[in-house]
Order: sequence, then C-alpha cells, then structure tokens
Amino acid sequence: GDHVIPLYTPQCYDCKFCKNPKTNLCQRIRATQGQGVMPDGTKRFTCKGKELFHFMGCSTFSEYTVCAEISVSKVDPKAPLDKVCLLGCGISTGYGAALNTAKVSEGSICAVWGLGAVGLAVIMGCKAAGASQIYGIDINPAKFEAAKQFGATHFINPKDYPDKTIQEVVMSMTDGGFDYTFECIGSVHTMRAALECCHKGWGESTIIGVAAAGQEISTRPFQLVTGRVWRGSAFGGWKSRDAVPKLVDEYMSKKLKVDEFVTFTLPLGQINDAFEYMHTGKSIRSVIVFGN
Repeated sequence: GDHVIPLYTPQCYDCKFCKNPKTNLCQRIRATQGQGVMPDGTKRFTCKGKELFHFMGCSTFSEYTVCAEISVSKVDPKAPLDKVCLLGCGISTGYGAALNTAKVSEGSICAVWGLGAVGLAVIMGCKAAGASQIYGIDINPAKFEAAKQFGATHFINPKDYPDKTIQEVVMSMTDGGFDYTFECIGSVHTMRAALECCHKGWGESTIIGVAAAGQEISTRPFQLVTGRVWRGSAFGGWKSRDAVPKLVDEYMSKKLKVDEFVTFTLPLGQINDAFEYMHTGKSIRSVIVFGN
C-alpha cells in the first residue's frame, strides 16, 4: 500500500480555511476529531469489547489505525518511516514556525524557550532563514550541546540568575532584546517572558507550546502598543498534505535534519519508557516501532 504520514492537522482543500492562504487550520473534521471519533461519529477501536476513543485523528500508538483520508499524506516510499514519522508533528511544527509563521529575516537575533524537539526544530528553521544569533533558553543545561548542533549560538539558563527575571538578563545581554522569540514549553509564564524579551518597535514572539486547559496569558498592554507582536503557530503553518511530502523530499536530499532528533527507537512494549525519557530530558524523541 501507500506509505503515508498521519496528520493531526488535516487538509481537505474545500473548507474556507483550506482555501485561505493565511492559515493551515482545516476545519472539515475538527468537531469530530476533538470528540475522539471518526467523521461519521463512530469509533473504530475496541479493547475487550469496550469502545475506545481515537486521538487527534491519528491514534498512532495503535498497531493498526483508521484515519480520515484528509488526515494522511502520501510520501516517498523510499523514505524510512521510522525517521520521517517525526514530520507528522515535532520537527515540522518548530521548523515551520520559524519559516512560515514568524518568517525570520536574515541577520536577525532569535531566541527559543524550551530545547526539546520542537525547540531544536525552531533553531534549525532560524538557521535556515539566516539568523545571525540564536539563543537557546532552558533550565536543563544538558540540552545545550544538542542545541548547538542544530545551530544555536548562545545559551541562557535562567537558574544561573536567581535574583533577576529573564527579561532583565536578556536586556543586559543584548541591545534592547530579540527580533524573534519562540515559546516551545507551554507555560504561560514563559510565554509572557518571551514576548517581553522582544525588541521594542519590531520584536515578534510566536507561541508554539500548548498550555494547560483554562490557562490565560497576560502582559501589560504597553508591551504591544510599543510595537511588539504576539503570534501563535500550529503545525508550523504548513498546509499539511501539500507540505509533508516536500519536507520528506528535503530530508531525502539531506537538506533537512531528521535522524538527529531520534534518541531511542523502542518497541511498543516500552512506550512508557519513551514517555519517561521525554519527561526527564533524556531523549529528544523516541520512535515506537511495531512488530519485529
């Protein structure tokens, strides 16, 4: 059969969102996907006779899954699926946030909060866009070496400055702050910090991390009145079915790093280990493989 990558952000080509070049947020199956069911309202999974909900339209921790046609992207059959599977989110999400959402300009100074897979992909995107300096900001300094391999040039561990806010640290290190910042953690506190570390007049901050349900962001209105911009990005702004095959082609032609994101390849029986490695920062990404 076809080699495909499941997409949590589908592309139907027909809804007003798909027809609008300003967004990639197809709404064709959004309601049913959010309810954990197929577009026809049914569930296709059972365990011991009990129906199970689907997850994000993909349910990729199942050995077999059922997806809507608009939620899969056909890719080059020569591409290794145990690598390019990461283009279904993580890598494409961060890489596209820099290139598509923020549209990082050549020579700019960028900063990334959170150096997991998404943050590293943002760094890779900033480097591809020609940023002159890329700051990695994380409270786990063990992540700095990997970030350097993806293109980060400077590092800040907020814990090294217990008596200062990160805003104060950044303003003392830079000439007025960053041109572009990216929040890849999902904390409303770092979202605010990332905005307020932007340069007055033109700095832009992109939120990629997903905060807990019910959380709210805040800042003083003057931060925005004086020229800073707050943006959000989902799946890197890519129109999914159009973009993913091209990203796979970039990987196959060695223009895009993917292998470097894979720290562990584990069988399904060790999936809980993979989550543990992610939470402790031991891995960038773990890939789960099925069968022998």
